Amino acid sequence: MSLFFALSTVAILMVMGLLVDGGGALNAGNRATSLAQEAARTAGQQLDPAQAIEGTAITIDPDAAVAAAQDYLAAAGVEGDVQITDGGQTLHVTVHDSYDTYFAQFVGVGAITVTGTANAHLQTQAGG
Repeated sequence: MSLFFALSTVAILMVMGLLVDGGGALNAGNRATSLAQEAARTAGQQLDPAQAIEGTAITIDPDAAVAAAQDYLAAAGVEGDVQITDGGQTLHVTVHDSYDTYFAQFVGVGAITVTGTANAHLQTQAGG
């Protein structure tokens, strides 16, 4: 009976560990994606004023956009990469974060690395 109890206890602890650490890693991944989306939105607001005022084009100011996204990510306490493509019309933000495990550290996994990505495309309205 004690062997059954011992094996059952280990199995229950393993399932609990999977639920707690797996759920925590999923939440950390969702947070990373959310932060990437917000950083992309923040960067997308940094328009090139010279082209916008002249009316020649509405594009993102690359330096200001990257700085705004990096500032947002730094304030959130994460690191990430910002890329501007499509002639200043599209932003791609990747956030790198980690989740410190509770149960998995007993089998040698102290942290789970998560990544979140987001794209923002500059949209303009015709005639206004």
